[in-house]
Amino acid sequence: MKDRIYSYENDDIKITWNLKRCIHAEECVHGLSDVFNPNQKPWIQPEKRTANEIADVIERCPTGALHYEIKKGDRSESASSKNRIKLQENGPVYFFGDLEVQDAEGNTVLQDTRFAMCRCGGSDNKPACDNSHKKLEWKANVDADTSDMDEALEENQDKLLIKLMKNGPVLLEGTYTLESSKIGEITSSKGIALCRCGGSSNKPFCDGTHKNIGFTAD
Repeated sequence: MKDRIYSYENDDIKITWNLKRCIHAEECVHGLSDVFNPNQKPWIQPEKRTANEIADVIERCPTGALHYEIKKGDRSESASSKNRIKLQENGPVYFFGDLEVQDAEGNTVLQDTRFAMCRCGGSDNKPACDNSHKKLEWKANVDADTSDMDEALEENQDKLLIKLMKNGPVLLEGTYTLESSKIGEITSSKGIALCRCGGSSNKPFCDGTHKNIGFTAD
């Protein structure tokens, strides 16, 4: 997974923006358009708002492209109270929480509180989404058959391991809440496999299609 990180700062806050993980979800633009404005140069101008106002908006960025460091004070971003997996129609999977992405050998690829995972199979920056689903006009609804998912108590939240299987799906270990506009929310600790080749007929779950279509991804 590639990074290209830019910094913007003043005496109160340092903002980092990872171009390679940004898919223009625009939570920042809608949240504070005077600070985050693609039509101005530089496009991020932290002097226009307080550090806490900016931090509040950055924590809404679903991809983890934006992060902050407050210089005066002890505020820092912490994981949300529960691990959430949010399905986007015709788009990626958003993860929120105490997240650790591992490769097939168990090496840590990413530790973060927010992450957008490609599920169309076309990203040039796998496992991160890079908006390839739009170019491919990839389609996927946000339904999911959760009938065999054991429900768990939210109090059991812990680190969510997102394990990348070589040329295959991601396997989840931990407690999480799967949610979408169609299925609502279900909290479970079942070790599910999520499709990332884009071809499963049982999206968002893997059905083995990656083997038939020759999907490749580390």
